[in-house]
Amino acid sequence: MTDSLILTESPLPGVCVVTLNRPDKRNALNIPLLEQMVVTIEQLNAQTDARVIVFTGAGPVFCAGLDLEEARDPQRAPRSGELVAKMLQGVVASPHVTIAAVRGAAVAGGAGLMLACDLAVVASDFKTGFPEIRRGLVAGLVMTFLRRKLPEAKARELILLGELMSAEDARAAGMVNRVVAPEAVLPEALALARLALKGAPTALKRSKRLFDDLYGMPTRDHIDYATNLHKDMRTSPEAVEGLKAFAEKRLPSWDPEGQGGA
Repeated sequence: MTDSLILTESPLPGVCVVTLNRPDKRNALNIPLLEQMVVTIEQLNAQTDARVIVFTGAGPVFCAGLDLEEARDPQRAPRSGELVAKMLQGVVASPHVTIAAVRGAAVAGGAGLMLACDLAVVASDFKTGFPEIRRGLVAGLVMTFLRRKLPEAKARELILLGELMSAEDARAAGMVNRVVAPEAVLPEALALARLALKGAPTALKRSKRLFDDLYGMPTRDHIDYATNLHKDMRTSPEAVEGLKAFAEKRLPSWDPEGQGGA
């Protein structure tokens, strides 16, 4: 793997950190970086011992979106778009909890990567937006995730006007989960990862799947689907262990703090 993408294991068990490493290009998504992202995400998604993936960027900017030199090249633009789609699909379909740790700006495709994650921690100087329309482009891929996170009126404002949104506005709109000082972004993301590790592994995976499966379903189907899932999980080994641990006033077996872990 070249150094445009760095994969490291955190001190927390089952938590991997994926770092976009083109700081001189504001971590713009060029084809080599996207190819590495797609392969890395596929590999992590297949790892049964992985539980949380944290995405972050080297330098002061998380990701400025697509590499515009490639976007202007008619020979390379289709491949670039295809890889962005695969990357976002890999993130949103991941069975693991995904967290974006964002310093500086997350723009266009960079904002899409953030939105595809389950959770987002951003710096107080964070800016995000979708300037595609000002460049004659359509933010089609990222709109899929934006309209799930935001009310339609706010989503339309961002897409159709192309203005940037501040950290506090993004939190107020429900786009991000935490706003912290720039130096605290990764530590806070790892703190959320630690909380996620307290959840039973299979229950977390099935909860994630439920969010996706219920989207667009009629309410009556939601209830039937969720009821069947509840019955299935209620008798699972994880439920037995979790309820037993609660009754015994101890941490469950999957919690690293109960195993002498970090």
